[in-house]
Amino acid sequence: MSDDLVRLVEVMDRLRSPGGCAWDAEQTHESLIKHALEEAYELAEAVETGSREDLREEIGDVLLQVIFHARVAQDHPDDPFGIDEVARGVADKLIERHPHVFADGGEAITAEETLGRWEEIKKATKGRESVMDGIPVAQPALARAQKVISRAAKSGLEVRDEAGVGIGQQLLALVARAEAEGIDAEGALRDATRSYEAAARDAERDTQGLPG
Repeated sequence: MSDDLVRLVEVMDRLRSPGGCAWDAEQTHESLIKHALEEAYELAEAVETGSREDLREEIGDVLLQVIFHARVAQDHPDDPFGIDEVARGVADKLIERHPHVFADGGEAITAEETLGRWEEIKKATKGRESVMDGIPVAQPALARAQKVISRAAKSGLEVRDEAGVGIGQQLLALVARAEAEGIDAEGALRDATRSYEAAARDAERDTQGLPG
């Protein structure tokens, strides 16, 4: 690790250790969930609408959550692990799922083929029985819908959905269209909502006679 990464780990350790910060010492994986989700959304916003300075800061905040969770994990009484084990696991996973890069005699494949192999290897290594396994239930509904549709399409499944033609089905149809056109439905809705919000603010100023 670079000196800066080592320093970040040491700072987090100091905060969690006796004589450090009482708030940091009290945190658990569960209590940190909301912060991790908030930081992830703030990173998405920085990518879509922020400056390079915003992007650097939000990446740092997401990194802090990773370091924080890893430090909390060190205190587990039965199965402790830290950032080294986390990093080792991620590196091993990347190597395992990119045999076309790291294996001897690796072949050049397209980005689409890479994703396909990634899913195949993930299913085999995790012992999943269904292509739907591993899609987080807590994921935002729009993003989860697109993930489900994507998994089904990549697996060549012909899905017959007889749930009716309510609002939910119409939304799902739009998500399926977005997936077919290579559009991130969640991101597209965020963009549209930002435009609508800006227009609403303009209308609000007009109503109140305020300058634009």
